[in-house]
Amino acid sequence: METNASSEQQLSSFVAEEREAALSELLKGVAEPAPGANVNMHLHSFYSYNAEGYSPSRLVWEARKAGLYAAGLCDFDVLDGLDEFLGAGLKAGLRTAVHLETRAYLKPFAAVDISSPGEPGVTYIMGGGFTGVPEPGTPQGKQLAAYRASARERNLGLLARVNPHVGDLAIDYEADVLPLTPAGVATERHSISAYVSQAEAVYPERSALASTLGDLLERSPDEMGALLDARPALEEVVRARFAKRGGFGYEQPSEATFPPAAEFMAWVAACGAIPMVTWLDGTSGGESDPEALLDCMIADGAASLNIIPDRNWNYDDSDKRAVMAGHLDRMVCAAQARDLPINIGTEMNKRGLPFVDDLAGPVLQAYADCFREGANIMVGHTLLGRYADYGYVSEGAVADLPTRSERNAVFARVGQKPALTEAGAQRLEAMGPDKARGELLG
Repeated sequence: METNASSEQQLSSFVAEEREAALSELLKGVAEPAPGANVNMHLHSFYSYNAEGYSPSRLVWEARKAGLYAAGLCDFDVLDGLDEFLGAGLKAGLRTAVHLETRAYLKPFAAVDISSPGEPGVTYIMGGGFTGVPEPGTPQGKQLAAYRASARERNLGLLARVNPHVGDLAIDYEADVLPLTPAGVATERHSISAYVSQAEAVYPERSALASTLGDLLERSPDEMGALLDARPALEEVVRARFAKRGGFGYEQPSEATFPPAAEFMAWVAACGAIPMVTWLDGTSGGESDPEALLDCMIADGAASLNIIPDRNWNYDDSDKRAVMAGHLDRMVCAAQARDLPINIGTEMNKRGLPFVDDLAGPVLQAYADCFREGANIMVGHTLLGRYADYGYVSEGAVADLPTRSERNAVFARVGQKPALTEAGAQRLEAMGPDKARGELLG
């Protein structure tokens, strides 16, 4: 597919009108590719952190170019990209869903790591298939604002702990970090990028830069030479030294640092979205028994599972690959035994991650149907929730379809329908929820 490079670049402008115009330009006269078999339902955008700086519109465009069957936005602590991503999906004829990710505290696992290495009791956690942004002032809207504010406080705390250790590489949150974001919501990775940029500005001469950073990172001149030639790798090393366990900016989280997992999942359900467990790779104490972990979180309200499959098979070492693939198989089987829809993706929040998993590959082909069903359920839920007030965990859906197995079949069937277009969305909106429900379920 031939594309206009300048329009593609404009897709990640911080100006929303420029992104919208660029997408319209790129879509002019472009034949729609037949959707393929692969899905990526966990893509971060620049509203939290995307390694390529991609906006929600750029993610939709890239998904369409790659012939993805479906795509999902998943930003940290915010839903700022929701309307843009779903709207771009309608323009491009792409099946879409929007998620939110954060961290929470799971008290029954307080003594072991779960999915946040080195942080006992802390788990990454998600809400899947948000159909709108909660109105400000509502309980749901206030809680969303609180997540945003908490992220800011954590970032400010990190800088306050790091700055005293780095001398003239100290940065200012407002002046150096927030300009890297389109809507004033930064992540730890933005702060690390700002520190590296500050180092490059203060020490433009390579040897001085290597010496200064080498002292801070405790790396040899040879190691620093290689790192300076690979900015993404450099940022990962800086992040480990500045922000992670053992680093001088690290602060051990406690029960008060993050919301209880049950509280977060209740908020997700109140927003009409699907509470979702996230799973790292099966190597931690908390993930060593996937059945126990899932049962604990289901009791707190979880109704789906997120997996990043690339972590469990993409290794050159065949023995390690076999062990990690075994962890994946056990978790998938545990989720299937509980009829939990499985959401997969690659995140794209650091360099080197693939744009999409190959579901025809030697390991993932065994789960291809399961993973596509999960995508269809998220898409079907989004359609029924947004246009028919009939989301996966809504009172109406649970009353009509009391088991997850029943809901999975119905919502997946809706998600399999041809991708909704702008005209189709307008038609559903004009019908009203009751008629739209009949149309979508028919």
